[in-house]
Formats: sequence, C-alpha cells, structure tokens
Amino acid sequence: MPPAVSREEVRRLHFINALFARLTGDDLYLARQIQEAITFSLAELAAQTRDHPEFAARYDAAFTAAAARLLGKFFAGQPGHGFFHWDALATLTSATPLFARAELMAGLKRLAPHREATVLVTNLRAAFLPLDRRPTPARRRAYADALAYVQDLTAARTRPDSDLRLLFL
Repeated sequence: MPPAVSREEVRRLHFINALFARLTGDDLYLARQIQEAITFSLAELAAQTRDHPEFAARYDAAFTAAAARLLGKFFAGQPGHGFFHWDALATLTSATPLFARAELMAGLKRLAPHREATVLVTNLRAAFLPLDRRPTPARRRAYADALAYVQDLTAARTRPDSDLRLLFL
C-alpha cells in the first residue's frame, strides 16, 4: 500500500499541474515528477520544516518561488512566447499602485513583440492579506482593488491580437 499523501502535497501537485498544464497536458504523473524535482531542490528546508512546523509558510514561499523560476526557464525555451514574472513582495513598495504600475509596465513592454505571453503574478495576496495579520475589510478591499488594477492594466496595455495568460499565485 502506498504511503498516505498529505493534503499539502495534493494541493502542491494540483498547483504544479495547473501551472505547467502546457507541458503536462493534465497528466498528473508528469506533474508529480516536476513537483518531486522542486521538492528535491528544497530538501534542506523540508527537513527543517519537519522539525519546526512553524517554517511551513517559508517552505510554501520557497516552493512557489522555485516553481516560478522553473516556469520562467520553460517559457524561455519556447520560441515566440514571452514570459514575465512580477513578485508583489519583491520590495516593500512593489504592491503600491505607483510602483506596481512601473514594474508591470516594464514587463508588459518586454512582452509586446510576442504574440503569445504569460504574466505570472506572485504574492499579491500576501502583500495585502499577510497571514500574521487579521484580514480586515479594508485589507480585503485593498487586495480586491489591487487584483482588479493588475487585470485592468494588463488588459489595457496588451495588444488586442495577442494571447496573454495572466496567472496569480
């Protein structure tokens, strides 16, 4: 009998399958191989997380960052497909509207020549609704506004004939 799989492992497997759908074709076996490669690269942090369960959020952030880097490498090998990754927690001011606009516009300009492109946005939710703070109505509203802002800016600054995928993690 195979060992029991935790809920977090299943969540990460579906996360990888959705993120790499173009590569896996919804084949969970291939998604599992990608997940295991990422997990292997984070083996030391995983061992620390087993000893200190409070490191789980750090492990999740590292897993997401590793998946984003891997996705960037995958799309870099796709001719004619642009890729841009924006991390809303890259700096203390990244998620503010002024800096978000500047960073997103720089990425969208790089994607302009490509007919197909993917924009990966990470940590937007964490920037407005951190786990260590209470999700107040004002924070929820700010997050919803930021989400709509990114979607609207991307739609307005993308060529109408391009096929752009906007992914939020």
